[in-house]
Amino acid sequence: MIGISIATKWEWDATLEYYGMNLEQCERYPYGEFFFYSICGKEVVFYSTGVRKVNGIGANQYMISKYNLEKVIVVGTCAGIDDKYQNLDIFVPNKAVQYDCTVKEIEPLIKSSFIVDIDLSKYEGNYNTGVIGTADKAVVMWKDYLELKENSITIADTEAGAIAYICKKNGVECIIIKGISDFPTDEKFSTKEQSNEEQINVYLENTPKVMNKIFENYLERFI
Repeated sequence: MIGISIATKWEWDATLEYYGMNLEQCERYPYGEFFFYSICGKEVVFYSTGVRKVNGIGANQYMISKYNLEKVIVVGTCAGIDDKYQNLDIFVPNKAVQYDCTVKEIEPLIKSSFIVDIDLSKYEGNYNTGVIGTADKAVVMWKDYLELKENSITIADTEAGAIAYICKKNGVECIIIKGISDFPTDEKFSTKEQSNEEQINVYLENTPKVMNKIFENYLERFI
């Protein structure tokens, strides 16, 4: 069975709407809801995990163990870091890193032990790829954005790198499909509160667009 891991409430709501499901049709588990579906003749389980790394890891370990998953596909939104891209661009990263696992004042921002290389060689077709950076905080501060950009991060989120890490520990294939919902705003042009509110509003507007684009144009080829 293949697992489709989805973090936030807004991503999950968009998933339920796309597949014509509602909460009453879902089953419950410790981290949220899940439902079974058939795609390309294969049985998949869609599940919500909640946000941040601890929920992503716990939920995916639960599903891997309970349903003997052969593959996990992490689907959702992300912040854009590489500014040659734009909102609603979709990515399938070939590398996932965790950048909040070191004392960055005296260590590299990213250690090799927290890097997961993702083999995409068997998946044909054109798609954007690159490095996804994961930490237990969203990229809303301009200084964090600049630091990630300096370290060649393409996109950033709060769970995918940790899920890829735990999948590797379990010997389970992990694919990440993420769409840019927003970019951080330079705080010199507004207050931090205004920048954050603006970014949140853009995120909320773009989340269903990103999810629909992934489901319509990307998910099946990686099943």
